[in-house]
Amino acid sequence: MSVASAVGRLAAAHWALLAVCAAFLLVGALVFDDYGLAGEDSRHQRDIGIAALDALAGEGEGALDRVAGLPSRYYGAAFAAPLVLVERALGLDESREIYLSARLLTHLFYLCGGVFCYLLVLRLFGNRVLALIGMVLFLLHPRIYTHSFINPKDVPFLTMFVITLYLVHRAFRRDTLAAFLLCGVGMGILVNLRIMGLALFVTVLVLRGIDLLAARDAEERKRVLLGTGAFALAAVLVYYASLPVLWTDPFGRFAELLGVLGTHPNPAVNLFRGEYLYSPHGPPWDYLPVWIGITTPPAVLLLAAVGIAGLVWRGLRRPSDIWLAPSLRFGTMLAFLFIAPILAIVLNQSNVYHGWRQAFFLYVPLALLAVFALHWIVSSSRGRRVWAGMYALAGMGAVVTVVSMVRIHPYEDSYFSVVLDRTTPGGLSSRYDMKSWGQSPGVVLGAIVDDHPSGYIFLGPDRLPPSKDLLLTPDDRSRLEFTKDFRSGERNLYELQDGQPCPEDAGRGMRYVSRIYGETLHCVVEPGEWFGGYRRDALETEPLSRSRFDAYRTGDTMVYVRDGCPVEDLDEWVYLRVEPVAAAELPEHVAGHRYRREYGFELLDFRFAHYGARIDGNCVAVAPLPEYAIAGIRTYQFGEQTAEAARAAVAGHEPRVRSRFDVYLDGWMLTYVREACGEGDEEARFALHVHPVDEGELPSWRREHGFDNLDFRFEDHGGRTRDGACVAMVPLPRYQIASIYTGQFDRWGARFGGETADIADIADLEVEGEPVVRSTFDVYRDGADLVYVKDGCTEREAGGVFVLHLFPEDGRDLPSHRRRYGFDNRDFRLREHGGMVDGRCVAVVPLPGYAIARVRTGQYDEEGERWMVEFAWPGAE
Repeated sequence: MSVASAVGRLAAAHWALLAVCAAFLLVGALVFDDYGLAGEDSRHQRDIGIAALDALAGEGEGALDRVAGLPSRYYGAAFAAPLVLVERALGLDESREIYLSARLLTHLFYLCGGVFCYLLVLRLFGNRVLALIGMVLFLLHPRIYTHSFINPKDVPFLTMFVITLYLVHRAFRRDTLAAFLLCGVGMGILVNLRIMGLALFVTVLVLRGIDLLAARDAEERKRVLLGTGAFALAAVLVYYASLPVLWTDPFGRFAELLGVLGTHPNPAVNLFRGEYLYSPHGPPWDYLPVWIGITTPPAVLLLAAVGIAGLVWRGLRRPSDIWLAPSLRFGTMLAFLFIAPILAIVLNQSNVYHGWRQAFFLYVPLALLAVFALHWIVSSSRGRRVWAGMYALAGMGAVVTVVSMVRIHPYEDSYFSVVLDRTTPGGLSSRYDMKSWGQSPGVVLGAIVDDHPSGYIFLGPDRLPPSKDLLLTPDDRSRLEFTKDFRSGERNLYELQDGQPCPEDAGRGMRYVSRIYGETLHCVVEPGEWFGGYRRDALETEPLSRSRFDAYRTGDTMVYVRDGCPVEDLDEWVYLRVEPVAAAELPEHVAGHRYRREYGFELLDFRFAHYGARIDGNCVAVAPLPEYAIAGIRTYQFGEQTAEAARAAVAGHEPRVRSRFDVYLDGWMLTYVREACGEGDEEARFALHVHPVDEGELPSWRREHGFDNLDFRFEDHGGRTRDGACVAMVPLPRYQIASIYTGQFDRWGARFGGETADIADIADLEVEGEPVVRSTFDVYRDGADLVYVKDGCTEREAGGVFVLHLFPEDGRDLPSHRRRYGFDNRDFRLREHGGMVDGRCVAVVPLPGYAIARVRTGQYDEEGERWMVEFAWPGAE
């Protein structure tokens, strides 16, 4: 028989399969570029693939060292490396081409999983219609379908799961050495993609153990042992070969891997049943069942429940069939593979987040159990009407799912079951996380680019992740410019909650516009006409000053211009002091630190990006001036001359703090001076926490913390003098101050108030009295602070996240958004409230003003909880 004849016969026998595959391929080709780039996982997976190929190409230890430093180092390269290999073979070097090609290959692999699902059902039941239904059920889960384009981790694992199930069934059916060897290869790839694949690996070993006990003679036992050995050896070798992090230390790294992935910290805040979950101890026990239930098409859930019930009924009726009937044995294994991972996740307190994407593989046994139910219903009935009815119901379920997917495209990964109440405004969004695993901003950005085919598009660099523009063409990326809106750094592109209006006018020259992308309302800041009007060549006046930025005054506006401006200049601070003709024009009191009546001028300092943008490589900022008559304006950026003047102003005064930096307080200005200033002194971020006498003076968003957080970078408020000293000047808020904590993270810290400085230098801090807790860290109560101290502190102990949960005596004292939990969550990292110097770790954490009943505190890191204690607050009722 010729090859053409064989292909023709195969096509004739499976024409329906080919038709379904063609339909899915066509749809995939039409929609694959509709989705955004999700999360960081696309780039992280590509990094692990690049490092693995570089190591194989001979870069050796350098590449392996790079692997060890990657966030994705514990994920295998079995899928990532082939994607990079194709990328290099095709000579792709542009980000859009790279990620779209990877997206297509990921989706094709997913469709291959559908074909293997078809083949598996066909082998189980010998029914092509049923096999076709199984394939369609597998491919038509809305959330998983979207992830088949954007998720290079969870969907390849799901796909490999169904492929490996097919190989397992084939190996047990043929019972040959070659079949089990091939099954082992598939198993090694499966476990490489996710360690949860060990559940199937162990299941196969258990079943082979049962076969060994049931063997009738020595020859059969030998065949079982050989097949099992070949399976296990192949799986281990393939797993090792495709996980680069194991190549230098197989056993040590594997133990570390199990610990990390078993207790992976939750990096996301999940909204689940109306509550936000963020815990190192994993989600509640019903998290996965609920998420699977509300996001899976109802027909699949109903049929899967019937399938499990049928397995139980047949198992109770004839227990021996579980081991003797191949299909029933396989169905029992599917039920185990659905239930056991959920139990393992709950008992191990493993974190699952972003819905249930890490557990998408559970849909494989769920869909196959649904097929089992269809098979039993159809096979137990002799009437063709029942057959036709069941097949029609399955078809109707598929149609309803497709309609839902079309309606919400390209946000199918936000699909919820049609049986949920969608009529209540905000009903779903107030109870469950509606986010599209980070791909929504990329979709919206693409829509904005389409809406504005020419001209500039203004984005906030610290709000829209840089990776979101990687799917744009180079021409469109060149049109992106960076700014922030005029409302103190809030992003200029964001999703609105139900019923929330867009803000009012954003400021001079900017306006908010409501736009609907998909089914979601967004606010977009669009530029006004002033950009063109305030370009340097359009300004008719001479600048007030010529410096890094030239400053012009045009009427009631200050305009700052710099040609050849890098993006980094948008983070520069501009200092603007306005002196009125009459000091009485200054406001008597405004919350914040803009007004200085006692100095006789008004501070209007701003970060350049808050009032400007970068256009054609040039920076333009427009700052409104007050309406009163102005006697003089002083504007500058902190540089050498300003630093010299600031140091001269405090010369001869006694500093409030003597530490790595001397800190002077002059009226409402803090001045930091360090004579022998090194490069690291400029790079370390400064902490500045201002505690008012009356917490009601604080901005509303700061009151829950009890202090005003004015942390800053040296470059924002400082500069070097000619002789190399570092000087920074920071204005303080205009309210009565009780105390100030300041310092540099991981270097020094000091608290002072009243007339004397109370220096809390990390290296020399001494706390009086007995600690309220003795554990990995000793915890002391020092007035209104908690002080954490550990001598001989390791990097690992310094790097863990500190848990600090405060339970008040009166729950009404809690901020409104904390009352549902019953405690105030003030978790922190060491660098936020202290640091490590010469092996000593210290953190000084200010406490709120309300009465505290008890405290829970401790630490956790990527391996889970390190220590945790709970104690009654001394003196609490």
